[in-house]
Amino acid sequence: MNDSRAAIRYAKAILDLAVENKATDALEKDMRVVVQTISESKELRDILTSPIIKGEAKKKAVLSVFKDSHHITEGLMNLLVDNRRIDMLNEVALKYIILNEKLKGEDVAYVTTAVPLTKALEKKVLKQLGEITGNKVTLKNTVDESIIGGFVLRVGDLQYDASIANKLSNIKREFTNSL
Repeated sequence: MNDSRAAIRYAKAILDLAVENKATDALEKDMRVVVQTISESKELRDILTSPIIKGEAKKKAVLSVFKDSHHITEGLMNLLVDNRRIDMLNEVALKYIILNEKLKGEDVAYVTTAVPLTKALEKKVLKQLGEITGNKVTLKNTVDESIIGGFVLRVGDLQYDASIANKLSNIKREFTNSL
């Protein structure tokens, strides 16, 4: 099974449980802490992905790092350790955040550009995305000079790549295939 599909299944199950217990916001806060902590700590990432460290040691480490978490979050961590899927914790947390935002009628659009977006252009993009999705959209702009120009837009599972680097790559592929 694909890890991404498994992460979505765990996230959906946790979201259902959170809705049932009226704890969606508390869990979203926990999941944001999980994502931030894992991204900032190489040691924690190494522990989670290590095939040498036993499950119980991973469980102790994770539960001690996230000791102030909601009991549903702790249950998720225990379940992931028991199913030998604790290395997916970050991905499950990210999927949960996306699903919960959709539940609240919010979307987060990730835009990668070669230069930072101006306020005027950001407003135009937000207006268009609001019309397309029908939801309130928050925009996160990432600058990546390697795309040369244009943009890459990702909303949920959808991605639109209008970057110059992508177009050049497509032209190169077509040219190579035609030889």
